[in-house]
Amino acid sequence: MYVSTPVRELNLILFGPPGAGKGTQAARLQDDFRLPYVATGDILRAAKQEGSELGLAAKRYMDAGELVPDELVVDLIIDRIEQEDCQDGFILDGFPRTRPQADALGAAFERLGRRITAVLLIDVPDEEVVSRISGRRVSVKTGRPYHVETDPPKHEGRCDIDGSRLVQRDDDRPEVVKKRLDVYHSETEPLISYYDERGLLRRVDGTRSPTEVHDHIRAVLATLRLEEDL
Repeated sequence: MYVSTPVRELNLILFGPPGAGKGTQAARLQDDFRLPYVATGDILRAAKQEGSELGLAAKRYMDAGELVPDELVVDLIIDRIEQEDCQDGFILDGFPRTRPQADALGAAFERLGRRITAVLLIDVPDEEVVSRISGRRVSVKTGRPYHVETDPPKHEGRCDIDGSRLVQRDDDRPEVVKKRLDVYHSETEPLISYYDERGLLRRVDGTRSPTEVHDHIRAVLATLRLEEDL
């Protein structure tokens, strides 16, 4: 069972569709609260390189092209948040994605005596997601990103820095983005009601500018602190 933690310890889950801006907001929250960013992709890559017992177990699945089992991912996350830099809190991104994963994560937190402070849903409609991601272009040399509408280069199709060609990555094509959204809606979106029923979900309008989204999140966290003090 999930129960809200005292908000002096900020244990946050970032949630939302691809292209919602979770990475941008995570970076700002790191600066605000000096919280470590715990991304499951980074954890898996680090565990594979470090050669720990958990890492070697994960490596066997990844090398075989198989998904790492939920139980092992949860163990890796718990191993990470038990480190000293996570004692005052953390920002978790990329997990959970399904109801069974959420159940497993919740049970693991219970065993540790840790609780989720809030699940921050950065809410963005599908058409906005498709526009954001499919409009991205990157330099073939430096990887510097642009956007055809919101951050276009000075010269169409060319990087401002070195004039290199700009391309659209395969996973940024509209048809691929729509497939990613289908997976999000079928597997991950049910977690909105899951966390809402537990009093943990906080919705943020992700269609606003990054600064406005950041300000909204700060206001949400300030309200949680205030409620704790009452």
